[in-house]
Amino acid sequence: MRFRRGRAAVATFGAVLALTASCSFGPPGPDQAGSPPNLPRPSVAPTSSADGEEREVAITVLAKALEVPWGIAFLPDGSAVVTERDTARILKVGPESDAEGLKVTELQRLSEVRPSGDGGLLGIAVSPKYATDKTLYVYYSTERDNRVGKLVAGGKLQPILTGIPRSASHNGGALAFGPDGQLYVGTGDGTPAGSLAANPKSLGGKILRITTAGKPASGNPVKNSPVWSSGHRNVQGLAWDRTKRMYATESGQPRSGELNVITKGANYGWPTADGPGTDAKLTNPLVGWPAAESSCGGVAALDSLVATACLLGKRMYLLNVTGNGTVLGNPQQLLNDEFGRLRALVTAPDGSFWVSTSNQEEAGEPDPEDDRIIRLVFSDGGAGRS
Repeated sequence: MRFRRGRAAVATFGAVLALTASCSFGPPGPDQAGSPPNLPRPSVAPTSSADGEEREVAITVLAKALEVPWGIAFLPDGSAVVTERDTARILKVGPESDAEGLKVTELQRLSEVRPSGDGGLLGIAVSPKYATDKTLYVYYSTERDNRVGKLVAGGKLQPILTGIPRSASHNGGALAFGPDGQLYVGTGDGTPAGSLAANPKSLGGKILRITTAGKPASGNPVKNSPVWSSGHRNVQGLAWDRTKRMYATESGQPRSGELNVITKGANYGWPTADGPGTDAKLTNPLVGWPAAESSCGGVAALDSLVATACLLGKRMYLLNVTGNGTVLGNPQQLLNDEFGRLRALVTAPDGSFWVSTSNQEEAGEPDPEDDRIIRLVFSDGGAGRS
């Protein structure tokens, strides 16, 4: 089944439908700002899955003709801010719409960004106090390093954290506010041999936890250090589920793509480990896949559903995670090679998933409509409300 041209489509996937009927997704909690995008209701034709439940996936192309959209975050009005890695543009997508999808406008182009390789304008996060402070946070590359900066209502970009290792590849880029109000930063090791991921003095190959001023947050494993976890190859996605369990994608390892549950002070093994291992001092991934079938960028969570969006794998994986952190059943596949390389994946304020393609880059094979942002809505209490 192909979805290359249509603005909206509905599909039923037997594998996806194997998610348990007891799953109850529903809308996010009241702490997640925003409202549903202004979209027409997708048509839904119910069909039966193997477990007897009627579930479908409504797929809507929200925006087209973007250039390597990397990060997505949401403003209080329900619109999204989207970064383009290579153009260094911040776009606003929605909430207004027309016959072609959501309206896309350029908010700002950041002259401080120096794109090359997989570096450029990467992650973006919206201040939890955006209604009053109008502040965005971005992860970006310069000629010398990767940085986190803040941007107030179209003003000048102000760096708050510098010195993250910069290289042609494995620059990390994940950026998100956690349930605790602190800013989490996923970095890449930035070296061919992985010499920085286990070095506590380096910001490379880490997940960092900082304040909005860029300082180490109180309660970090080591006082006055921003490091929250270490031993990462290339962290490009961060998300939390309803239990405040934290997830991160691991991309760029030669053998295995990983989805990790992140805990305070844990070591995830790079470069000693590539995928699951037997060293008790290292933390194994929740799930690992062959690199060619994964190399995932974004991760999103809603209720018991955790999903990843994969670049080399050109697919999404969906996992049903129980309250105690166990994966129920096998991860299911969605959009397998339907839209090419998939990068950003986030949970929208209305409970739908938004995913971006990443085909307008050297490794991609772009469709005339690429790059795109796609909205996914699951029926019967699944992600989103159609």
